[in-house]
Amino acid sequence: MPLALVKPGEINSIKHIGGRDTIRKRLETLGFVVGGVVTVVSAINGNVIVSIKDSRIAISREMANKIMV
Repeated sequence: MPLALVKPGEINSIKHIGGRDTIRKRLETLGFVVGGVVTVVSAINGNVIVSIKDSRIAISREMANKIMV
């Protein structure tokens, strides 16, 4: 299921990251790697705030749809 559909407070493991190489590399530098644990903090107007590796990161709904958990 895409990260964009996860309810706030749920803890999930990243299974797959889709998209072009540039998008995947950008997400990797932010800490989104396969096997990583990610928690959705909140979702506002389609944008998602997640907690990953002790950091909070805001990503667009488009990016969140490329991350499968």
